[in-house]
Amino acid sequence: MTDSLLLSFALLLPVTGMIAIPFLPSSIRANVNFIFVVLIAAITSIPAVKALTGDTVDVVINGTLVFGNITFHIDSLSSWFILIINLTCIHGAFYGIGYMKSYKGRRTDLSMHWILFLLFQSSMLWVCMMQNGLAFLVVWELMSLSSFLLVIFDHSNKATLQAGINYLVQMHIGVLFLAAAFIWVYFSEGSFEFSSIEKFFFSNQNLWLFLLFFAGFGIKAGFIPLHSWLPQAHPAAPSHISGIMSGVIVKLGIYGIFRIIFFLKQDYTVIGEIIITLSVLTCLYGILNAAVHRDVKKMLAYCTIENIGIIGIGIGLGLLGMGNGNTLLAVLGFAGALLHTLNHSLYKSLLFFNAGSVYQQTHTRDMEKLGGLVNTMPQTALFFLIGGMAIGGLPPFNGFVSEFLLYSGLLLGIKSTGITLITLLIFSLAGLALAGGISMLTFTKSFGTIFLGAPRTHLQQQPREVAWDMRLPQYLVVIIMLSISLFPRFYFSIVNNIVLEFIPVAPGGRAPVPFPLLNGISAIGKFAMLFMVLLVLIYLIRKSISRKHPEATGPTWGCGYIVPTSKMQYTGKSYSKSLGKLLSFLILEKKKYKEISANEIFPAERRHSSHYNDFFVTRIFDGIVDRLLYSLNYFQFIQNGKIQMYILYGIFFIVLIFLGTIFKFI
Repeated sequence: MTDSLLLSFALLLPVTGMIAIPFLPSSIRANVNFIFVVLIAAITSIPAVKALTGDTVDVVINGTLVFGNITFHIDSLSSWFILIINLTCIHGAFYGIGYMKSYKGRRTDLSMHWILFLLFQSSMLWVCMMQNGLAFLVVWELMSLSSFLLVIFDHSNKATLQAGINYLVQMHIGVLFLAAAFIWVYFSEGSFEFSSIEKFFFSNQNLWLFLLFFAGFGIKAGFIPLHSWLPQAHPAAPSHISGIMSGVIVKLGIYGIFRIIFFLKQDYTVIGEIIITLSVLTCLYGILNAAVHRDVKKMLAYCTIENIGIIGIGIGLGLLGMGNGNTLLAVLGFAGALLHTLNHSLYKSLLFFNAGSVYQQTHTRDMEKLGGLVNTMPQTALFFLIGGMAIGGLPPFNGFVSEFLLYSGLLLGIKSTGITLITLLIFSLAGLALAGGISMLTFTKSFGTIFLGAPRTHLQQQPREVAWDMRLPQYLVVIIMLSISLFPRFYFSIVNNIVLEFIPVAPGGRAPVPFPLLNGISAIGKFAMLFMVLLVLIYLIRKSISRKHPEATGPTWGCGYIVPTSKMQYTGKSYSKSLGKLLSFLILEKKKYKEISANEIFPAERRHSSHYNDFFVTRIFDGIVDRLLYSLNYFQFIQNGKIQMYILYGIFFIVLIFLGTIFKFI
């Protein structure tokens, strides 16, 4: 089957699915959606795998009315992201079959939901293929609009609708930056083709156009300060959509940044310094906020911001390597960023699916209302533990592999660059290590509060393990995660080949990846295997011993107090309170509590509540919006509700245009 025929099917399949789903019985719509998702993934993965092995795919549609010639281009970079999109969408669609059963009474909404899911998947795939700037912006908008409508599935909830609108507004701010960048290229080179961007970089300064593109793509990715859509949209969306958005849609911003970076011809070092500085700040800001939040999905959203910062550190390292002619540094940076993109899509979708399982059984996302779920949801607890260890970069899981590459790149950069860059890289190394430590605090707090101890509140129903169709996708994600940790050399070879296709390579055709480093990467897999075998052996030995001895349960030693209550446990807030107080200038806590006065001998009953606000939203954007609204209020007299005045406005503008035409101002 030819490439053009495959891509034609990839365009027709989602349209067929979107037309067919509303006419099917409501009981099978989710299953049919999953079938279409798998078919689209299979058809688009064939040319992607072909491109990943070095055979670039190009299909040209000639003479379209608006866009002219449209080129569908699949190279190794786009194929990497296409495969990540397909993998995550398959898992999300499968998980969604079970998760959305609780909404079976809303048939119309569910029908629209699955239609939009197909459009969402397809538009993300098209983003990775388009080579015409105008067509790219159209499919980028389709991706944003479809994801917006998926986010507001629970549109009767005011908070959900507000989160969706905030997401849509920020996405359109990003589109403005991208449109401005494409228009700049068009006026300079006379074409909207992506190849014109490379021509522009050949003959002009690279920095300012790149920053324009970076602003547009960076909003989608979630770099600070325009990141606030993530902690609002992710909690509002259904959990399988949250998993796909965090696992994939933010990575489309990373894809765009990579695409533009590989067109650059100069200013590598300056751009690298900007990106790595912003990325370290993004990384630390994200994980600090994750550590204090008690809404489990909001916590995971801030962790996404942290991991975008980690990916950005790799991108910055790669640019510094290109600027200094250090091919190995460029390979380690870019390869680490690409591999971390895959890793994050896996364990973050796993964690959001996990949060969805908890929410389905408990109907709350507040950690402070949970506890002891390991007894009733043991498999869900295991998935969360694995995801938490992976996102913290601990062996034997996949997060350790990509972070090992980034640490290796930072250490190499410290040894081989000038004093200015050494200072920057030392702070970056310290920032990455600090983020890893706070990440472990975040997930020990979350796991302990949600799954360990005793229930903190009485739930409406007794939680139990979720259905198999919600657990199976999580098992598949864990298997792929383990494959990366067991065979890291294989995955490194793939991302290494992608990077080598786009960066200048020293004579000889290969990047000088030293054997000690390759052996170190291989050793990660060997030790991961050894660790897992050891873990299984310990479990089997313990199980065989416990069979011979009957288990007895009883109350633990109560320190002389034998009537404990759930209120005596550590809470999520108490776990991270010291960190929150230490960084209170950045992590803003809003309390509702009336302090006890000195003369109040017998204090009355009091209630205490607190929540954390986003620094950038509270201290910067809210102030800007308030001042803007205050200024616009001065012009309220124009919209006064008098029809006569509106007629006069119309006459005034007609006369203005008439005079402008006479005097040739227009």
